Parts: sequence; C-alpha cells; structure tokens
Amino acid sequence: MSISPLQKERLQYSPKLPGMLRNGIAEICVKEGEETKSVADQEKIKALFPNTYGKREITFEKGQNTSAAKKQVVGVILSGGQAPGGHNVVCGLYDALKATDRENVLYGFKNGPSGLLNDDYVEFTDEFIDQYRNTGGFDIIGSGRTKLETEEQFAVAAEVCKKHGITAIVIIGGDDSNTNAAVLAEFFAAHNTGVQVIGCPKTIDGDLKNEDIECSFGFDTATKTYSELIGNIERDANSAKKYWHFIKVMGRSASHVALECALETQPNICLVSEEVAEKKMSLSEIADYIADSVANRAANGMNFGVAIIPEGVVEFVPEFSVLIAEINELLAGAKADEFNALPTWKDKYAFIENGLTKESMAVFAILPETIQQQLFLERDPHGNVQVSLIESEKLFSALVKAKLEERKQTGTYSGKFSPLHHFFGYEGRCAFPSNFDADYCYSLGYNAFMLIQYGYNGYLSKISNLSKPAEEWVAGGMPITKMMNMERRHGEDKPVIRKALVELDGKPFKFFEAHRAEWAVETAYTYPGAIQYYGPASVCDITTRTLALEKGE
Repeated sequence: MSISPLQKERLQYSPKLPGMLRNGIAEICVKEGEETKSVADQEKIKALFPNTYGKREITFEKGQNTSAAKKQVVGVILSGGQAPGGHNVVCGLYDALKATDRENVLYGFKNGPSGLLNDDYVEFTDEFIDQYRNTGGFDIIGSGRTKLETEEQFAVAAEVCKKHGITAIVIIGGDDSNTNAAVLAEFFAAHNTGVQVIGCPKTIDGDLKNEDIECSFGFDTATKTYSELIGNIERDANSAKKYWHFIKVMGRSASHVALECALETQPNICLVSEEVAEKKMSLSEIADYIADSVANRAANGMNFGVAIIPEGVVEFVPEFSVLIAEINELLAGAKADEFNALPTWKDKYAFIENGLTKESMAVFAILPETIQQQLFLERDPHGNVQVSLIESEKLFSALVKAKLEERKQTGTYSGKFSPLHHFFGYEGRCAFPSNFDADYCYSLGYNAFMLIQYGYNGYLSKISNLSKPAEEWVAGGMPITKMMNMERRHGEDKPVIRKALVELDGKPFKFFEAHRAEWAVETAYTYPGAIQYYGPASVCDITTRTLALEKGE
C-alpha cells in the first residue's frame, strides 16, 4: 500500500492520554460513584435490563491496580457510519491490552456486527495495526449496519465468543449501536456467558451527547473539515461577489454540525432544525427569512452570500412532516404498485392530488417539481419517504428565488440572485483525525480496556473534561442504560439511547443567536483553513467552538 507524505508523518504522531492513564496499567485504580438510573422510563428500562441497570459510574485514578489478573481475548467491532478517529480507538484498545500482558489477544470482526455473527475476523498484530495509527476511515476492518437485537443473534454471538475464548466485546458506534451493545451486554449477563460488552461513543452528527458524554468522537474533525470547505467557499463568494451558496451539511436528526460550522465560519444564514420546530416555521416563513438577508445585502451592493442548511431540516417543518406522513399513508401497501404503474408524472400528480388533504396539497404544490419527485423516490425498508434524498439546499434556494421574484413585482427588491448548491457529507467522515480526535479516540480505546480489566459490563467508555488539555482529561465509565428511554419504533416500544438535539437555551446556540442578525447583513466571514496537525498547541489542539462555549471558555 503506497502512502502519502502526510500519512507517513501522521503514523509517527503519539496520541496524548489523560494524566491518570499515563501512570502505567499497574498504577490505575477505580473510584466508584453513585448508582445510576435511566434518563426516563426508569421502571420499564430496569425491567428490561435487570442485570445491568442501576450500576455505578466509575472514574479511574492513580493508585494500586486491584483488578484480577487473567488472559484477555477481546473482540472489537466498528458499527454504523464512519467517523474520523475510529482507527485510534482500536489502536488504544490494542496498546492497553498488550501493555497489560503480551499474551492478550485482540480480534477485529469484519464489516460491522455481521462479522461477529459470521465469525469473520482478523487477529491484530503490531505490524498490522501500526499501518492505521492516526489515520481516517474504518478500513482497518470495515463497518456495517447490521443490528444486534434478536435472541437468535445473541445466541450466535455467544457461541462465537465461546469458540475463541473471548472475554469481552467492544462496540464502537453511535446511539443505535450502543443501544445494541446494552442489549447484548444484558443477554450475556443473563446467560452467565462471562463475556463483557463495552461501548465507545461515535458519531459525526454530535447527537450522542449528554451530561456525561461531552462530545462524540469524529464531530471535531468532521466539523473542522466542513468548516474549512465552507470558509473556502466564503472566500470565493467574497472574491467573485456574484453567487449565493446554499450548503447542506450532515445532520439528519440534529443540527449540531450546522451550528458548529456556523460558529466557525460566520455565514450569512444558518438554519437550526430545532429552532424551526420550536417556532413551528413554515416553508414560506423560512424562505422569507433567507430572502430578507439576500435583499438587505443586495441593497448594500452585495449580491452574494452563504447559507448553511442542516440535512434533516425539512422533517422539522411541521407542515412538511404532515405532508410526509400523508405520502407514507398514500403509498402504503398495494397503493405503491398502483402509483408506480402510472405512465407519466402528470398521471402521478393527479393521483397525489386526489389522495392528499387540501392543506398538504397546498404545501406540495409550492415545491419545485424536482423536489416533488424526490418525495416519491425509492422508499426505505419500512415503506417511508427517504427524507435524506431530498435536496433541501435546492428546495430552499428555489423557494427564495420565488420570493424574490414576488418582491421584484412590488418594487421591494432589485438585486441579482444566482444560487449555487453544495452537499458536504462524505467529505468529513473519513478525514485524517484532528489532534483532538486522535487523542480522544486513543484514550477511549485505552480506557475501554481498563473497563474490561476491572470486569465492567454494559458500560460506555467515558472521557470527560474535554475542553481542557489532554493531561487534565478524566477517564472512567458509565452504564449505557443511564442514557436510555423508551421510544416508539416501527410500531413497538423499544429501549433506545435518547438523541441529543441542539439546546436552544444552551450557550452555543445563544452565542449564534446573538450574532446572526449582524452576520445576515454584513460580510463577517471567518476562514478556519485546513485542520492543523503541526505547530503551536493553541492552533493544533483546540477543540470545537461548541464544546468551548458549553464549558464557558
């Protein structure tokens, strides 16, 4: 495998550990905290997790290691979408395991949870793992989205673990993957398999977050990557002075990525899905809000600008959510075949018009035809609209254009509006991890092994105090059940980790809210530039604006 000069340098980077993990395995002890309870639905969660519910949070400190010495055979799984730093979680886990006993073994199950079910794995060696240190991607073993949720799957997993003498499984994933980890841990405990399960918090979307998990890994790198690109576009916009750029960024359920990118780059417009829902904003109101910025800037001779659009914002528009629900119902069962058999879009439009309520049809009618058709593209496995396929950046630029045409008719706008469109998603998922993510992920993996060594099961590897230098980070663990509540999924009540949305009374949003009116009219762009790896710590090791604001720094 040929590697670039940057990769050669990054392979040599030594990730920084929290102070208490630098003492050496023999000098790490455990301090137990209070017993925990789930964020909601305590009785229901407790009934579903009788063996793993209510355990104590723990913190690692300097002191005599009192864990029982035994050979550890650990399996690791990368689950769900890629996030920068995943390789370093594996490397940290491997290094801690080998530092404890060179006879310890680490298996990497290939292509996600299915690797465990199919007994498809690789045994890590120094030579193999050293190729992946501080690199982006999940290609060390691949990832997958197979869910571990049935008794049959758990039984197969238990047999595979028994076959290899596996003592613990580490699942690196987001909220769904760590929910699966909690359920698997409960099964293993209930059946006395002797196998522990530890989770690690991953998602670039930033929605696996709470009072304990200050930041999911990958968020730092992804938002810095997107912010670099947005800054480049802002500089181009300010140079050419003739285009409005509508930029969609990752974030299906929450707007953490959009908000962080806005804090980093100070665009003219950034929509926040949670605010749209809170204010019950209509598509027309959102279009007017953006059009106001376009018109005000045009009045000052600036026919250019930048707008950031969260990927899932349309789902937060109440009238659009109702429309989607009606479309899902309209095409339920055999009706979908009837619709798909219609020969032309005109025939399909008539079918739609006949099936929607008057209110939803009014919303549907104002959409550009391309967006209308996107609502009827291939359905998801449950027969629902795939909202992620909707080009919301093009939707809003088209609606804004229509608003501006109306204003021209009334003489309240006379500028030029030339929109360009971008979607930044995959560009950030496998980037070389920032120093922060390289350090954080390595610490998560190293810490995960300490949780295994001390016998914990159903715990999430937890590194906190992240806004401080790595030396001051605090390592420990928390029961995954603490983050869970009951939610309705596909017609059933299921235990899941609660997604963290942008808090409208939180410091990051309040800072944005206090400055956006100025940014909407002025050209206040900032240009973060490329992720810095080498140079002063004040540049290379800084964390996100979101985390700094949350911690009051």
